Amino acid sequence: MRAIRVEGSGRDAKLVLAEAPEPELRDDEVLIRVHATAVNHADLLQRRGLYPPPPGASEILGLECAGVVETVGKSVPTVSDGGFAVGDRVMALLPGGGYAERVAVHAGSVMRVPASLSDEEAAGIPEVALTVHLNLFQLADVRAEDWVLVHGGGSGIGTAAICLVREAGAHIIVTCGSDEKCARARDLGADLALDYHAGDFSEAVVEASGGGVAAILDSIGAPYWAQHIRCLRPDGSLILIGLRGGTKVEANLAPLVGKRIRVIGSTLRALANERKAEIVRRFLAQFGTALEAGRVRFPIDRVLPLSEAQQAHAIVEASQHFGKVVLRNEDF
Repeated sequence: MRAIRVEGSGRDAKLVLAEAPEPELRDDEVLIRVHATAVNHADLLQRRGLYPPPPGASEILGLECAGVVETVGKSVPTVSDGGFAVGDRVMALLPGGGYAERVAVHAGSVMRVPASLSDEEAAGIPEVALTVHLNLFQLADVRAEDWVLVHGGGSGIGTAAICLVREAGAHIIVTCGSDEKCARARDLGADLALDYHAGDFSEAVVEASGGGVAAILDSIGAPYWAQHIRCLRPDGSLILIGLRGGTKVEANLAPLVGKRIRVIGSTLRALANERKAEIVRRFLAQFGTALEAGRVRFPIDRVLPLSEAQQAHAIVEASQHFGKVVLRNEDF
């Protein structure tokens, strides 16, 4: 089969379409013919050698896909028992392997694609939707009328958070890197969008939320620590899913105790298959109907051929996108 291969290392690593071995199918997996995949920041890090796949996972990039089931493992439940059959349109959360013609994945990480969604739209859902749901709705227990703060309002995570938080009846504040992205985030449903180049955002967040947010989804880390503690209401949660800005802080711990703040470190990729399956079940229980009805649709910035993965990475690295950048297999 064809797949994207990483050639070289570091910032100069190149993405090349080449032949790769067919994936081996385990009994609890399904084999998916990939019609489309999407670019995530984790892919950029892996390309540079900074984020290796979990043990046993494919070395090929790609943490999500959409396509059609080609083969079903022996122990995968039948359709009548909630499983899958050959020919089903599906989307899947992957530990790796999405930038290829075929990928094998544990059946618990697979979801059916609603008829209202194209392959391109579906390919951009699993990684960001499940990341947002795990962190905001499961770990932070965000509920209707709560306020949350999410950075990168124009990113895949940011746009997914806007859509899901609003569907849940909660409120969301995002930060973006330009006035244009702030405007687009507000059009998508953000209650407030702040340009992070303008400086300290904590006062505006506290004022808009009426005293502080219930949860912060933080991909930045150290530079925003003090502001985040000020932004959180009592019993609020700071969830760290990335450390792009740095890892070390000099912290005053008193506000954490006084406000009963929870600081949670979180990653999705390395979780056990059973845990991922539970995250999928809980996501579908809350938002499956909205997906089926077309009420929740994540924006797609652009669709490129799989062979142009290098260009797609450059677009995401330069933050030239709003929503997901999708790669489509040219055969479909």
